Amino acid sequence: MLHVRNVSFSYRKQLIFKDITAQFPIGKIIGIAGANGCGKSTFIRLLTGMLQPDTGEILLYEDRVTRTSCKQFAYLPDIDLFYADNTGEEVFTFYQSQFADFSIEKARQAADYLQVSTTAKLQKLSKGKRALVKMAATLGRNVPYYIMDEPFSGLDPMVRESLIRGLIQFIEPDTQTIILSTHEIYEVEPVLDALMVIKDQQIIAYETLEDIRDELQKDAVAWLKSQHQ
Repeated sequence: MLHVRNVSFSYRKQLIFKDITAQFPIGKIIGIAGANGCGKSTFIRLLTGMLQPDTGEILLYEDRVTRTSCKQFAYLPDIDLFYADNTGEEVFTFYQSQFADFSIEKARQAADYLQVSTTAKLQKLSKGKRALVKMAATLGRNVPYYIMDEPFSGLDPMVRESLIRGLIQFIEPDTQTIILSTHEIYEVEPVLDALMVIKDQQIIAYETLEDIRDELQKDAVAWLKSQHQ
C-alpha cells in the first residue's frame, strides 16, 4: 500500500502542504480534486517520488518513495512529453526500452481500443488524439499504481469518455490502483472508488463513493461543492 505520513512541503518558501496523511490501497480508482492552484500536481509529483517532502515520509510497501520508485508507478503528466515528430509506435518502442514491465502489445491494444493511430506523427494529431497516445503508452505498463495528473484536461467530451473507458479496460481491478487528479468529477464519478479533496494546504476530505452516496445522500459533485462552502 502507498502511504503518505505527516508530509509537509514548501516551494520557494511558500508552504504547499502541512502535515498531511493519507493512504492509497491496491485495487481502487481514487480521484483527487481541488481548486486550481491547490497543489494537486505537486501532490502527484510527491506520490511518484519526483519531489521529496520537507518533513514526513511517503512509503510504498514500507520503502521510502524516491525517483527510483518509477518501477512501481506509471506516471502520466498533464503536459505533452514526446517529440512531435515521433509516431505512437516510436513512443511505444521508447517505453519498451525504458521499462521492463512495458508490453508493446498491450499499448497497441489500448491505442486500438481508444481509436487513435500509432503510425501518424504526433504533430499531425489533435491535442485529444495525442492524449490518447500518451494514455495508451501509460496503460502499456504493468505496475501496482497508475498515477495521472489531469488526464482529461482540455479534452472534448467524446475523448474524455474514451479515456475513462480505457482506464477500466486495461487495468487489473484487484491488483492495480489508479490515482488521478481531475476537474471532471461528474464524468469520472462512475468509475471512482474514493475521492480526496485538497484545500488550504490540507487534505480536507477523503471519502469512498459508497459513503458519499449511501451515508451522506449526495453525488460526488454535490459532496465536492459542500467541501468548498
